[in-house]
Amino acid sequence: MILAATGLHVGYGGAAVLHDVSIQVGRGQIITVIGPNGAGKTTLLNAIMGVHEGRGSLQLAGKDIGRLPVEARVRAGMSLVPEKRELFGSLPVEDNLRLGGFRFRHEPALARRRQLDEVYALFPRLRERRKQLAGTLSGGERQMLAMGRALMSRPDLLMLDEPSLGLAPLIVREIFTIIADLRARSVAILLVEQNARAALQIANYGYVLETGRVTLQGASAELAADPRVVETYLGIAKAVPAPV
Repeated sequence: MILAATGLHVGYGGAAVLHDVSIQVGRGQIITVIGPNGAGKTTLLNAIMGVHEGRGSLQLAGKDIGRLPVEARVRAGMSLVPEKRELFGSLPVEDNLRLGGFRFRHEPALARRRQLDEVYALFPRLRERRKQLAGTLSGGERQMLAMGRALMSRPDLLMLDEPSLGLAPLIVREIFTIIADLRARSVAILLVEQNARAALQIANYGYVLETGRVTLQGASAELAADPRVVETYLGIAKAVPAPV
């Protein structure tokens, strides 16, 4: 088990946001968390990353990380792609990627170059744009860069917050195809996604988070067939084509 979060309680500003939330992520799995806006999905990722303090147990690969600061959690093997991507817009694409691999700055140049080439293999468009300023990229390219930068730290656990936000359907399909490919590379992924249909198509297991509590969980196919999930989160909207 890569991540085991048990009994998480998180609040800020005097208000409780998460109530006794427990989730698990195994190696090579995609685990998704779906739910309405304001349910606490982003807070959950931030609590796991150490941005928000809370109560409960957090273990990464069997080691307690609950008291570690954000930087130490990155060194331990975690990476988060936030909803707003948080790129360095005035820097070229390749500089953004190199900054993502800062924890390996003392490694030989050849090893660092190899990691960069692996990211370019996943995102060929970034290689084409490597000298372009990040702030001039399209929305889909910015999402690719944010994911690529996170992968430069070679995480055991990659957390993605709304990767499809604001993207056209064809770009969403491309992003989700890449996410599915990462599973084949044994990267564990915790995916928070408003597009429940697309998330459940690629996930192994899912959690439904509502008003700060896990109200449903199960294999993704089971959730996708659950009448409540269908009515509330899937409806009759046209499905995003499944990754191939």
